[in-house]
Amino acid sequence: MIREEVKRVLLTVAVLLVVAAVTTATLVLFVWWKQERIVFQPTVGPHPEVSDVERVAYSAEDGQSLFAFVIQAPEQMVKEKSQVAGPHLPSLAALPRFLIAFHGNADLAAWVIPWGKEVARRTGRVVILAEYRGYGGLSGIPSVAGARLDARAAFGFTRDSLGATPREIALYGHSLGSAIAAELAAEIKPGVLILESPFTSARAMARIVVARPIELVWGMISRVHYDTEARVQEIETPVWVAHGTRDMVIPVRMGQRVYRSARKRGEFLAVSGAGHNDVAEVAGDSYWQWIMGALGQNDSYE
Repeated sequence: MIREEVKRVLLTVAVLLVVAAVTTATLVLFVWWKQERIVFQPTVGPHPEVSDVERVAYSAEDGQSLFAFVIQAPEQMVKEKSQVAGPHLPSLAALPRFLIAFHGNADLAAWVIPWGKEVARRTGRVVILAEYRGYGGLSGIPSVAGARLDARAAFGFTRDSLGATPREIALYGHSLGSAIAAELAAEIKPGVLILESPFTSARAMARIVVARPIELVWGMISRVHYDTEARVQEIETPVWVAHGTRDMVIPVRMGQRVYRSARKRGEFLAVSGAGHNDVAEVAGDSYWQWIMGALGQNDSYE
């Protein structure tokens, strides 16, 4: 009787182990197959029509057609900003004059236009809202390799068509865009790197988004190797970070860790009560002071 009971227990354990193994293998296979679809989530059209800002077209190295929205500050604002410089402040020419912004994984450049207009209005900088392949009506399938080419193309346009040097460029990224901006920053060494709601690495995010065991095999199955924490450790570019304390998508501890890891730090803005997409709205004026500090007070770094 006891032997029969032991056999049943062992059989149950064996079945559970097989089920666990099959489930884990299925999960790993799914993540390997669909990982970039998890990372990039372009919205389905119709896409918004934009008529009040300039839309510019350019191409990536692989021939992919791309576009960006370019927002110019009012001329009077630029004149006023140029008169602010004094003995304790750098001149406008010494500060980033252009800001290239990279949006998050389920966002669109067109949706970021109100934010871009406010940045331009408050700082006098030229704002370039770059779009990715597969987004905003563009052809192509978004991927890590493709996003890298798209980011380089946005920089190339800003350099070649607007006459900007890397030091005159600020890079901004929100969420997934923060990783894209950090990767580009490691290549071009911009004047400043501004990160909103950044994650430390794709590997760490896999643990949160998928399941804890995925982190153990991430190095073997991953094609997504974003590592913002490592990038900011490498570069001399000042890093500014803002994060909502109630972010349920990317926890605030990740933003804090990215900031602490930076070789050169600007300011960390923790926005109490803000989630993943409402940092500016919840923070109000303190957010815009943070942005203006990043773009206009380059001598305020640790």
